[in-house]
This record gives sequence, structure tokens and C-alpha cells, in this order.
Amino acid sequence: MSDLDESIEHNRAALKLDLDLHPPSHSLRSEYLCNLATYLLTRFKQCGVQSDLDESIELCRTALDLYPHDHPGWETSLCNLATSLLDRFRQRGVQSDLDESIEHSRAALDLHPPSHSLRSTCLNNLAFGLLTRFEQRGVQSNLDEAIELYRAAHELHPPSHPLRPMSLNNLAIGLFTRFQQRGVQPDLDEAIELYRDALALSPPGHSVRSMTLNNLAHSLFTRFQQCGVQSDLDETIELQRAAHELDPPSQPLRSMSLNNLAIGLFTRFRQRGVQPDFDESIELHRDALAHSLPGHYLRSTCLNNLALSLLTRFEQCGVQSDLDEAIELYRDALALSPPGHSLRSMCLNNLAQSLLTRFEQRDVQSDLDVAIELYRDALALCPPGHSLRSTCLNNLAHSLLTRFEQRDVQSDLDVAIELYRDALALFPPGHSLRSAPLNNLARSLFTRFQQHGVQSDLDAAIEHHRDALALSPPGHYVRSTCLNNLALGLLTRFEQRGVQSDLDEAIELHRATLKLCPPGHSDRSLSLDNLAISLLARYKQRGALSDRDEAFRLYLQLSFSSHASSRGDLRAAKSWVASAEEMNHGSSLDAYQTALKFLDQHVALLSSSLRHFDAVKKATSTLAMDAFSCSLRNGASTTAVELVEQGHAVFWTQLARFRTPLDELSLSGDTGAALAGEFKQLSFHIRKAFDESTEDQSSQIRRLTMQWDDVVSRIRMLPDFSRFLLPPIFSDLRKAAEHGPVIIVNASKYSCDALIILSAHDPVHVPLDITRAEVSELSFEFQSLAKQFGSSNHELQLVSILRKLWLRIVSPVVKVLRESKVLRGSRIWWCPTAEFTLLPLHSAGPYEQRSHNLSYFYISSYTPTLAALIRARQQISRDASTQHFVAIGQANPVRGKELQCVAPELDIVAQHVAPIVPFTSLSGSHATVQGAFDSLSRNQWLHLACHGMPNRQQPFESSFAMRDGPLMIKDIIRSHLDNPEFAFLSACHTTVGDESSPDEAIHLAAAMQFSGFRSIIGSMWSVDDEVARQIVSAFYGYLVDESGRLDCTRAAGALHKAVKSLRKMNIPLEQQIVFVHIGV
Repeated sequence: MSDLDESIEHNRAALKLDLDLHPPSHSLRSEYLCNLATYLLTRFKQCGVQSDLDESIELCRTALDLYPHDHPGWETSLCNLATSLLDRFRQRGVQSDLDESIEHSRAALDLHPPSHSLRSTCLNNLAFGLLTRFEQRGVQSNLDEAIELYRAAHELHPPSHPLRPMSLNNLAIGLFTRFQQRGVQPDLDEAIELYRDALALSPPGHSVRSMTLNNLAHSLFTRFQQCGVQSDLDETIELQRAAHELDPPSQPLRSMSLNNLAIGLFTRFRQRGVQPDFDESIELHRDALAHSLPGHYLRSTCLNNLALSLLTRFEQCGVQSDLDEAIELYRDALALSPPGHSLRSMCLNNLAQSLLTRFEQRDVQSDLDVAIELYRDALALCPPGHSLRSTCLNNLAHSLLTRFEQRDVQSDLDVAIELYRDALALFPPGHSLRSAPLNNLARSLFTRFQQHGVQSDLDAAIEHHRDALALSPPGHYVRSTCLNNLALGLLTRFEQRGVQSDLDEAIELHRATLKLCPPGHSDRSLSLDNLAISLLARYKQRGALSDRDEAFRLYLQLSFSSHASSRGDLRAAKSWVASAEEMNHGSSLDAYQTALKFLDQHVALLSSSLRHFDAVKKATSTLAMDAFSCSLRNGASTTAVELVEQGHAVFWTQLARFRTPLDELSLSGDTGAALAGEFKQLSFHIRKAFDESTEDQSSQIRRLTMQWDDVVSRIRMLPDFSRFLLPPIFSDLRKAAEHGPVIIVNASKYSCDALIILSAHDPVHVPLDITRAEVSELSFEFQSLAKQFGSSNHELQLVSILRKLWLRIVSPVVKVLRESKVLRGSRIWWCPTAEFTLLPLHSAGPYEQRSHNLSYFYISSYTPTLAALIRARQQISRDASTQHFVAIGQANPVRGKELQCVAPELDIVAQHVAPIVPFTSLSGSHATVQGAFDSLSRNQWLHLACHGMPNRQQPFESSFAMRDGPLMIKDIIRSHLDNPEFAFLSACHTTVGDESSPDEAIHLAAAMQFSGFRSIIGSMWSVDDEVARQIVSAFYGYLVDESGRLDCTRAAGALHKAVKSLRKMNIPLEQQIVFVHIGV
């Protein structure tokens, strides 16, 4: 038992004895009650046991009732009761405890005139209560009165007085609080000097040294946040370390000192990126939580702090468990702050922020909605004057603005603007923190202007940006952002009203911004782009060639960048592309090459998450196709091939060109594995830094990109990795045509072209007499028709479309192929881009007597990219004796109508294949998702007969329908199969993906190809069950040659012959041409 516990037990025994032996009026009864109350309050502060606090308060009340008002003990009990009630309020947030404490403190002060020895104590107690009530309710008079009381108490303690360090601390706390509320810098500076004086009077061993160290550290930390002086931050950490060392493990305030040091280290990590600072801060937060057991009054604070550090680590490293743990910690902290608790508003804000982060990561809409409601609840707890009101207003406004951007609900935007207005009103002119709310309100007004074109919104946004700039003098860390914001507003107003002075001022502001963004700065590309756009706007107005030439010289600087690229770099390069094309400038091809280089570097930073793919896809929709067109217009056919390959089918490019080499690098030895790990980690850090880029992170981004450049250089020094992350070159790409020509068919708004890749000659350019708009119209017409296949006879409309394809696209290509001596019956590969991917090029023809269709001349296959075809050829085919064949059929999926011909179709496959290779059939209840995966992992040849389920909105969720659910694209591409060879996908819609981004070729057949299948047959639209059975029968009959050997390179020819045989039957034309071949 500790000395304190023993004292409590002795006092309990004395009180019990007094109760047993004496009446209530006994002279010692009140003394016993006061003593026991004091000891219990002390134990509460050490151990955090709530019952000790409650009992202490009740004992104080009883003692107070027993003392006559003129008794000295009555004054003591009054002070003790006030202190205990304030402690309980800080624990549980019950407002009546706070009000009662203040009233008792006022009464105690009235009993102690200026000459009384305890007057300073009473002044301090009342001041502390008023300061606490100000923090709760924001009544300014409470804050001002508290400061005056603290000054009065301080004046009662001359330099030699033992309580002077405490009175210096108290007055500094009051001034510091007023600074936080009103932003008056002299309050903060005076507080720091008072803390320094207190520390000088508190040598090692002094009772308030630890507290003074913490207080001075906190005020310096605040000044660092205001002014960005690094020495303030370093001194903060040293002071916090000194305070921490003074608190032994058993010290009740140890968790507080652990938290304070952790926060300082965490901030320095955010500033300078020193990883050991961050790692130490997390461990300190965990230690602090361990020292704050359930019931401890600091436990909620410790939960919040650890959650914040884990949330930050999630943002750094992307470990989902950190985000989930942070959310649970925030939930626990909120549970410790029930309605009425003083920390509830902060806890609501924290939980909301973590849910908003998870929404941004995983796009779960309910997280966004819950976050908004939590922010609303937090704001409701912060009435006008509350210290957290501005934070709550901004948080709720930001979340509503996010939801507006997601769902376009106008009321969300309007409410956000009003909230930002209210937040700005809390920072009157002259307030040191006014710049941020000015910018927030200006940005939201500018967004509304872009929505509705209300000129007053634009004018107000410009004026707010002007005011924000005035508050950010040279050297201020957000000055470049303020310059840029004002310039963009003025340029927009110029575009609206043509006022030349707005344009000239915007240009000068952009020049000033560029000077603040030297080479290597994370915002330099944005600044170059903004200045170039402004100069070109003036060139179009006034025709000064110097403006045009300067603009393109600025753009040319983008091409010299070698670091890892951000979305901002990509946007700037695309802006260069647009300007060069519009003005027919000679730098257009350089612009495309730079943009695609940035695309490569940016994609290399991304994980293979579908969310990241969507972001890149939206940013680069037609870039590769337009680059192809530009190259051909400039007579650079080999460059055209390289560029379209670089930016075409981005998702498959990302997986094949970046994920696969990293896998190979990881397996290349210890050095390769270490470099692969370093590359992945740096890529993640850079992506996060780019996503959250702010002015004060630019040095961190520069450091990370230098490290990224270094690790890429070291990887390229390894054998077989000299072209790591470099785009393929034409001499490698032309290998795709080793077994027959590959025809790239490209649609761009600038031109439509075909380019024939031949193995032994230069590419041959075939200009197409069709526009991108006409291709889109033709594609739309065909897609609309395809949705009706099977319902009635549409042969006349289909033939009309196939004739247009022949006349406008395919016939000119066939003419050149024949002139190039490509023999009839040869294989050719179509590599379409854009809307061409949705059209049945393989079936084009005049469809007239005495005229021949494409199939008469050549055997057509498809490939999404040249690299995909090359990879398929490079895979070594196994000897037939080691190959295994599985036929999977599902006629009765969990969703979808029954398929009548699946069982007969599997029987046909077995008849042809079972005598040749080991054969397995999987159907009925065995054809489940897991059963299919297990079979895919053990077999190299696959026949799959089931429903194909396209998902036009979420193409990665397109699937094959199994007995227990969908076998999705996103699951297939994560699988690692054992040298697969061939797949016949006897299902509907297996080669057509998202119509809104057809160039990406996100469909079931492409997923099988990426998973390693060298040769694939799939369908472009709905397949008739009976027709599929007939084609399958004919196909396998032609596939198995006289030697009885399976060879996947014969699949295209076998399909060609099978389709030809169907023409003699009474089968609708759309069913004759529904199947296509992809691959070798």
C-alpha cells in the first residue's frame, strides 16, 4: 500500500471513530472531512479514479455545511470545493459544476482582502474557472477578466516570492489563450517572455519546472506555426524532452509529457520528412495511452493523439489497418466524451475527419454522409465565441463542398459558402490567421461562379484573394498560393469581360509566382502553365509575337524535367499540347512526347488499384491517339507507334510494364529485391506527397523525387533492366509483326489513320477518309444495333454498317496490304484505338455478289497493344504431354436464365480434346468461383461456357456467372496462373468493355490475356446458345490437326474455317461473326 493510500485509510478510520463517538457538531468533524477530501482529490489526480473525485466533492460539501461562515475552515472548504468541482467539470463536462465552481471562487475571493495571504490563490482559482468557461462558451468578458485577475495575482508575487513562477505561468496562459482567440501577436510574444522568466526562476528540482517547460514549448510551437521559424520548432522539442525526463514512469502527468514530445516530433517530421522523428512520435503516443488506463482523465486525449499519428502514417504508407485503427481509436475517444463533455466537439471533428479520409480512399458514400453529420454535431456544440467554432465551420464547409463535387447538389455549395463567410467573420481585419478563411471563401465563391456565372461571386472571390495576398508579405509560406489564386481570378474575369488591365495584372502575378517556384519545386509546372496561358491570351488579343514565343519557351522547360511526375505536371503538359495544336506550333510533337513521358512516370508511381487507374484514365483520355495523329502529320511514323503504345490501354500498360518488371526485379537477387522494395516505398511516399501538396511540403517532395530518381538509376544499372520505366522503342515494337502485319487503326479529332506495321519494312501510313465524329457516330449506331441482336432480323442494318467499315476504313488498308505483297490467306492483326475498338473490323466487306469481304483475303486477329502480342509470343509453349485442359460450364448460375446447350457443348469439347491431353470437366454445382480458380491454376487450356456479364459502369466488375456468384475481372487479373496457353470464352460480351472509355479495352478477354493466356477466342455481343455449340464443334474439329497435337497458334485459323462453314447454314449474320480471336 502506498503512503497516500495509507493516509486515506487512517483518515477514514479517524472520521468513522468521530462519527461513532461524537455528535455532528464536534469540533474535529469538519477537519477530518476536509483532510480526507484533500487526500482523495490527490489520489484522483494521480490515478484518475472517478469515485475518489465524487467522494471528495461530497466531503467538501458536508464540511462546508458544518463550518460557521466566520470560521477559517469555511474559507478553506469553499476553495477546496471550487477546485474539485472544476476538476470534475474537466472530466465530465457538466456545465453546472463549472458555474458552481466559479460562484464558490468569487465568494472565496470576497473573503480575502488585498492584504490577505491567500488572496493570490483566490485570484488564480477564479481566473482559472473563468478561463475554462470562456473556452466552453466563448464569452469574451470571461477571458478578459481572467487575464486581469492573473495580472493582479502576479503583482502580489515579487521576484523573490516562491509562487512567482506559478503566477508568471498563469498570466502567460491567459495571454496565450487570448492570442489564439484574437490573433494579436503581442499577446503571444508577451506570453513567451513570461514563460521564459518563469523557467529562469524554476531551476532543476523546482516543483513547476516540468509544467513551465511544457508551457514554453507549447507557446513556441504556436509561434512556429504562425511564422514558420524553424528554431522555434527545434527549441520546442528540446524543451519537451527536458520536461519528459523530469517525469518518472510513475508520475501522474507522464502521459501528458509523452504526448507533448510526440506532437513536436510529429510536426518536425511533417516539415522535414525525418522518418525517425515520426517513428518515435508514434511510440511515444502508444506509451502515453498505456499510461492512461480506462478512467484516467487524459485517456481521451491520448486516444485522439495516437489516432492522428496512425492516420498520418496511413497517408504516408497506405497501410489500411492504420486507417481502420485510427477510426476505432477516435470512436473510443468519442465514447469517453458523452453529450455535455467539454471535449466532445473535438472528438466529433476528429472522427469525422478520419471517415472523410476513408471516403477519399475507398469512395464509400456513407462515410462522407456520416462525416458531414458528425461535423454538424460538432458545430452545434460550438456556439458563437467558442474557441473551436472557426474549425468546425471550416470542416463542415469543406465536407459539404466535397459532397457537392461528388453529387452536384447546389444546396451543399450554398451552405458551404455561408459557413465559410461565418468562419471569416471570426477573424476580423488585422487577425494574423485571416488569410486562410479568406482563401477558403474565395475558392468556394469561384466554384459557384463557374457553376452559375454570377459575376458578383467572381468579383467577391477576387477581392478576398487580394486581401489574402496583402496578409502574406514576401517570405510568407503561402505567398505563392495567394499570388496564383488572385491571378487565376483576374484571368477569368478578363475572359468574361475583356478588361485588359486584369490580364496584364494576372501576367505580372504569375511572373511573381514563378520566381517563388524554382526548378525542382512541386508547383513549378503549374506556375509555368499558368503564366504561359496568360501570355497566350494576351497574344490572341494583341498579336505580340513576343508573348507567344515566351509562352512556348516556358512550356519547353517542361520537357527538361526528369523527376517523378505529378498530376500537375501532366496537366501542364496537356495544356502545352492543346496550345501547340491550336496554334499549329512547331513544338506540338515535343509537347506530346513530354506529356506521355509524364504519364509514364506518374503511372509508375501508382499502385495497381482501380481507383488510381480511373484517375489516370480520366486525365489522359485521348492523349495517345492525338499524339499518334500528330506524329503522322509530322511524317514521324515510327514515333507514332512508340507514342500510341505508351499511352494506349493505360491499365494493361501499367500492369504489364510496371508490375511485371518489379516482380522480376524482386526475384533477381538480394540487390534487386532491395531496390524493388525501395522503389515501391518511395513511389507511395511521392504519390501521397503529390496528392496532399502544400507550400510547406515542397522541400519534402524535392527530397523524395531525388531519392526516386536515384533508385531508378540504380535499377537501370542492373543486367536486363537498362530500360526500366522507359517506354518501348520501335525496333522492339516491330517484333509484333514477325508473323504478319499489325494494323493500328486510330481515331483522333485531328485525323483518322491506319498504320501498317511490317516486319521488314518501314510502317506504311494509310490516311482514312473519315472523321473522329463519324467514327463515334458509326460506333454508336452499331452498339445500338448490337443490343437488339436476337430479338428480330437486323441483317440489312448490319450489312449497311459493315459496308461503311469496308469503304471508309478496311478497304484502303487491304489495298495497301496487297500492294505490299501480303499474300491472301495470311494472318493480320488489328490494333484499334478509341471507338474503333467497338467496331467489328474483322467482318467488314461490301457484302455484294462478285465482291469479296475481308475474310476472303486475310485471317483477322486482334491485339489491344503491340506489347501484348509480343509478350504472348515470348511465352514458351509447353510440350503437349505436360499440358492440361479444363472445360468449365455453368448452365444455372445464381443469377441469370438457364443455358440449354452448356452440357452438350462440354461433351463436344471432350470428344475432340480428351483423347489428346489430360482433360477435366467442371460443371453444375462444382462450377463455383473457387472451383474455377482452382481449375485455372492447374490447367493450361480452358473452355468456358456460361453467361458473360458485362458491367458498363464498372468494367472491372464484368464477370463470368458461376453457380455461387460472379468471377470478376478484378479477381482474374490478381491471379497467378501456371503458363496458360489458350482460352475459348463461350459467353456473351467477352471482348467489349466500357463504352465511355473503349480505348482501355477493359473486358473479360483482355483480363485473360493479361493473366497469361497467349491465344483467346471471345465474343463481341450476345451469343445464341445453339450457335455457340455449332461453332465450338466446328472450331475444335479444325484446331486438332492430323498429328493429334494442340497448338494455340492455330486457333485463329480454326475459327476462320469454323465461321466459314457456318455460312452454309441458315444462321443469322450477326451470329456468324460474333466470335473474334485475340493473341498469337
